[in-house]
Amino acid sequence: MKFTLSWLKEHLETDASIAEIVERMTMAGLEVESVEDAGAKLAAFTIARVISAEKHPNADKLRVCQVDTKLGQLEIVCGAPNARAGLVTAFAPLGTFIPGSGITLEAKPVRGVVSNGMLCSGAELELDTDADGILELDASLKVGTPLAEALGLNDPVIDIEVTPNRPDWLGVHGIARDLAAAGLGKFRTPPIEPVAGKFASPQKVGTEAPQACAVFAGRLIRGVKNGPSPAWLQQRLRAVGLRPRNALVDITNLISLDRARPLHVYDAAKLNGTVRARMGKAGESFKALDGNEYEVTPEQCVIADDARVLGYGGIMGGEYSGCSEATTDVLIESAWFDPTLTHQTGRATGIVSDAQYRFARGVDPESCAAGIELATKLVLDFCGGEPSELMIAGKAPAPPKPLAFDPARVKGLAGIDVSSARVKSILAALGFEAKPEGQRLVVLPPSWRRDIEGPADLVEEVARIEGFDKLPETAPPRAAGFRAPP
Repeated sequence: MKFTLSWLKEHLETDASIAEIVERMTMAGLEVESVEDAGAKLAAFTIARVISAEKHPNADKLRVCQVDTKLGQLEIVCGAPNARAGLVTAFAPLGTFIPGSGITLEAKPVRGVVSNGMLCSGAELELDTDADGILELDASLKVGTPLAEALGLNDPVIDIEVTPNRPDWLGVHGIARDLAAAGLGKFRTPPIEPVAGKFASPQKVGTEAPQACAVFAGRLIRGVKNGPSPAWLQQRLRAVGLRPRNALVDITNLISLDRARPLHVYDAAKLNGTVRARMGKAGESFKALDGNEYEVTPEQCVIADDARVLGYGGIMGGEYSGCSEATTDVLIESAWFDPTLTHQTGRATGIVSDAQYRFARGVDPESCAAGIELATKLVLDFCGGEPSELMIAGKAPAPPKPLAFDPARVKGLAGIDVSSARVKSILAALGFEAKPEGQRLVVLPPSWRRDIEGPADLVEEVARIEGFDKLPETAPPRAAGFRAPP
């Protein structure tokens, strides 16, 4: 799970340094894999603007470009098909090491024309896997601006390993909550306001397999204009290794990473009848977004309309109903898929996707409506359009059961003295409801913490927020009459 420091600070009001944040993460049980200064390897790269791009005199697939750079106007040979006048892109001067190709630029003739630098693709900069063309950047960027600054990559990227029992840590929002509970700052939790629907949706949704998809929420938005997402969103996705695609896809990726809430968007013009979650049928198949054809089985949950299978529920959608820049009406899906079934289908098909990774660990079932409301707001902001009323089919699984908890168990199991008031404060900061009942607390875990099963789990929560470094080093008790070896 990767995120930038500035992204974390959108949810966590803190003045702590990156070193302090990493240390507190470790003490709270978050395993930090690395902290990467993504901008360091891009220090030599700057913003440039192509003035002209003419056909190379000795090569049909090359262009000789006049380029405005921080070094002045330079002649650069470029093989990218999208090199054209007016394009703002990334420039590497002679002597620069290109991380994606492992070469250092030298002044050498390219089919008889000396290239005085290089215009770079995302793959050559190891920003993404796109090697088909050079980067196309915001036209408002100033020539000579450091590329890392322009792309927001002068921001440390933190990579953590997430244990299977903590799916809430697959969203930056959830990580910030735990750090705030650990005393590192104030948790920012602005409410997600519901968007008023303008019409009753003619496109219906449903679930015919509650054991696989307990709740299915949907909203139709008509009159959208899909295109590139805002520069800040593209920068954020690139920083964590994702390639920006278009506003609709980028919005779903953002919410998945920010709130641990996977979504899917369909081109509504391609849908036929009710879109529903159901179990697959023998003989059905579909072509997925990864380009592969899959034959579904009766043990697998699919999303289908009246005409065809549209994708695997909670794993991957199909090519047929995917969105493009020509899309004008969209259906947003926000559902809850059973973790065990999602894991089994992912394993059987070999599909590895961000959605499958999250649903197999257990997405918060209460986040369906909030996820679709947030997505609606962003779609309206970026793409315009008119939203329908929210549709919800099915109901979320039963919430976790309340637990009776004696705060004295913290001392007994963890060996640290924590007052009852402090225990209650820690649990509340983590999203638990804790009500006094005599000497005990009645604790209700939040919907996103289905791993909490008993008092020992609550002791662990208190201990990790206090800091595992505070656990005393105590030798186990020795049985009476036992003699230690010499």
